[in-house]
Amino acid sequence: MLAVVLLIVVILIALGVHSCQVSANESALKDYTNHVSSLITQSNTTGKQLFGVLSSTSGQSSATAVQTQVNAALGQARSELNAAENFSPPDAVRNANQNFILTLRGRFDGIQNIANNIQPALGNTASQTAITAIAAEMARFYFSDVLYKDYTATAIAGALHGAGIAVGGPNGVSIAGGQFVPNVQWLLPNYIASQLHITVRRSGKVAPGSHGHTLNSVAVGSNTMVAGVTNHTPANPPATFTLGFTNAGSNTETDVICKVTVSGTSVSGQTTVPTTTPGQASTCNVPLDASPSTGNHTVTATIEAVPGETNTANNTQTFTVDFQ
Repeated sequence: MLAVVLLIVVILIALGVHSCQVSANESALKDYTNHVSSLITQSNTTGKQLFGVLSSTSGQSSATAVQTQVNAALGQARSELNAAENFSPPDAVRNANQNFILTLRGRFDGIQNIANNIQPALGNTASQTAITAIAAEMARFYFSDVLYKDYTATAIAGALHGAGIAVGGPNGVSIAGGQFVPNVQWLLPNYIASQLHITVRRSGKVAPGSHGHTLNSVAVGSNTMVAGVTNHTPANPPATFTLGFTNAGSNTETDVICKVTVSGTSVSGQTTVPTTTPGQASTCNVPLDASPSTGNHTVTATIEAVPGETNTANNTQTFTVDFQ
């Protein structure tokens, strides 16, 4: 009889230990998931900061300030990577944790390489090599998003389900998502150049003959801008300016840049016309990247000089615009 009692006691103790171990494992998985969610949210915020800096620069005049702000994002990314490397993950999510570290490593490396190339990209002569290098880091960022969403988060969810822990919903454990790259267009060098408000010209010998364009007209919708008077246009939504111009040279031109700037603000717009033909008229639509404050502003519209263009007197028109 005593032996039976002792056996029952041993079984109850074993069951209690097992129950405690299960509870501890569940708690460790939940804690780990919360740590990952917190850290990936911080990393996504660092991404918003980085892309905010890159899309608000006005070119070489702000190169030093942009470098400083990119370096600040780099410091944050370094702290986030260090935190991930110091995690002690439960056995069920060790592979997921390695992918999570790679996610943050990719983001840190990407920002570091952008920091190394941002000054050449914004220099007196914009470097095509630097812009291409930055585009490569954007691909690294995009891969970090795939690595986190398709591998890290999926593996963590699988481990939670395997432990009988609900995922999502009002009573489940939340796994943070988010996106580091705000727009896949950031993978394109031309888009990066437009966001940095720089012009990257193709290298090579300039064709013989004359080169250049004449800006003929500027309009917002049906409202053609007139110099010397106050023009009126709504401030919201951001206006799109239509520039009419003519290829006044004897050569076909490629990658012709149309720009619009609003004085006293960081508001501007830029677009590229792939090809223009000698003697032929072209148009380009240039949407402003934000709404300026209401009131009068000087708006400058420009067809940027192409290689070999010597006379730029007809490339620019300036207007007073009352944004209402």
